[in-house]
Amino acid sequence: MGGFQIVEDRPTPKAVYNARIYTLALVCCTFGLAQKYPLKHELTPPPAFGALTFGYDGAFVGTTIARKSFQDAHGITQMSADRKRQTISNLTSVYLSGAFFGALFAWPAMETLGRRFPLQVAAVVFNVGAILMFASDHSLAMQYAGRVITGLAVGCFTAVIPTFISELSPPAIRGQLTGFFEIMYQAGALVGFWINFGINTHMDVTSTKSWKIPMAIQLIPGGLLGIGTFFLKESPAFLLRKGRDEEALAILTWIRKLPSDSQYIQEEVGMVRSVMREEATLGGGKGQGGIMGYLRGAFGEIIHVKSTRHRIIVTFFMFLFQNFSGAVVINYYSPTIFKSIGISNVALYTGIYGLIKAVGSFIFFLFIVDRSGRRKPWLISAAACTLCLIYLGVFVKIAHPTDGVPLSKSSKAGANAAIFFIMTYSMFWSFGGNGLPWIVSSEIFPIRLRSLTGSFAAMCQWLASFASTMAALDLQLKLKWGLFIFFAGCCFATFVFTYFWVPDTKGIPIECMDALFAGPSRHMQFRQKKVFPPDGIPPYPDRALNSLSYASSLQKQHTEVSEHESKVGAEIA
Repeated sequence: MGGFQIVEDRPTPKAVYNARIYTLALVCCTFGLAQKYPLKHELTPPPAFGALTFGYDGAFVGTTIARKSFQDAHGITQMSADRKRQTISNLTSVYLSGAFFGALFAWPAMETLGRRFPLQVAAVVFNVGAILMFASDHSLAMQYAGRVITGLAVGCFTAVIPTFISELSPPAIRGQLTGFFEIMYQAGALVGFWINFGINTHMDVTSTKSWKIPMAIQLIPGGLLGIGTFFLKESPAFLLRKGRDEEALAILTWIRKLPSDSQYIQEEVGMVRSVMREEATLGGGKGQGGIMGYLRGAFGEIIHVKSTRHRIIVTFFMFLFQNFSGAVVINYYSPTIFKSIGISNVALYTGIYGLIKAVGSFIFFLFIVDRSGRRKPWLISAAACTLCLIYLGVFVKIAHPTDGVPLSKSSKAGANAAIFFIMTYSMFWSFGGNGLPWIVSSEIFPIRLRSLTGSFAAMCQWLASFASTMAALDLQLKLKWGLFIFFAGCCFATFVFTYFWVPDTKGIPIECMDALFAGPSRHMQFRQKKVFPPDGIPPYPDRALNSLSYASSLQKQHTEVSEHESKVGAEIA
């Protein structure tokens, strides 16, 4: 796929890789841009705030609800041990359930109303939920309601944001820009941890403020997201599908910093239109019968079109393996391992673990993902995480760090090595399962199915997260050290699955994904070079062709490749 370098789908003007699109995606200068570009800073900052909201909300809650002041205020302290454990588990599970249904509801909203309005509604819903959580003095029911409502909003964020950003991104830096979603998630998670760390260090943890402050702080990213959505403009791809060509062209020319009559803009618009015309004939036609007609056509395509089924399966298993990669057990055992070797400030080392994850994500998604591709990093990540988890499992089996007995000299040496492997796991996990499923799932599906599959991907994430979290609670009690080996086996399965069934999408236009996934679904490690010989890079367009002719030629090529691969697959079968 062109080695360790950025791959362009066609000769791209340097203006496309402008500071504007990076600044928008990074979100760090959102409101500063409002002064320089009034009413034109409206493409990706709000989604980044959505990821920040997502990350913070997922990070601070565990520590906060475990705090005695919170449990006293909500009557949890007086409960029996079993009921207390079940209540804390429920506060987690209702959030995950809400997120699942938020992702589900995001689909019809994206399909009919676009990307902007669902984000606006989700921002309001999130803030309502956050207020309920903050105001839930002595009311466990209000806390439950707040958790469900914030979950609904976060589920919507995860469905809309990766889809939205991928539609705006040039293919050569699509992984990088979509990866900013994960970077902001990690940043939010890091903020959530260090706020709790500061409270534990500098405040009276028995006071009401110790749990109200982190609850209130989540209103900051939620509020910024709500404000930002008023400056948000719609996805050009969605506008083109709705026949609002002038609006789409105006937004596209602004973000690309090119005139509307430039060759690059005309090609981009032409390819989208050509793909839309072909996709409208699939499954009975997109425009027949409204939402229900669309669902019939979409599910008909999923059932009957092999390349679409393959992409659905890849998306599901990527999120499944992401959530069963061992992060849950590492998060659970790392404080115990730190404490077992005499580290008094366990929270600090746990924070360093989170910091390494955040820094690793920043380095990978900002500098590596569009140069290395998608397959190689996850293969390396899965292999490294497997080895780390095996060592940790063996250490827990031999040293028994959770028994509360002082470690022997040799066991302390093993514990020091365990800390190294925990930190190593953190870094390599950031290079693989941490964010790649979001990138791949947002770029492999056709425009026609993008809103539906965006919701599907988010639903897979929340369903797998719910399953892994609930399973880990029981498995930790039953398997103990064997839980590390179980997750090591999952990481090894990730390696095998990725090697045989996940192709690399580095530098490949979304319009070419049908060709990439057509034909046999096995041996995907060689697929790019078969479809796009000799080096796996789609051919540049002939500049003598206008944009519509080029798009048509691409579609003809896709059809020919699909037919050929299907014949080969039938012969092999």
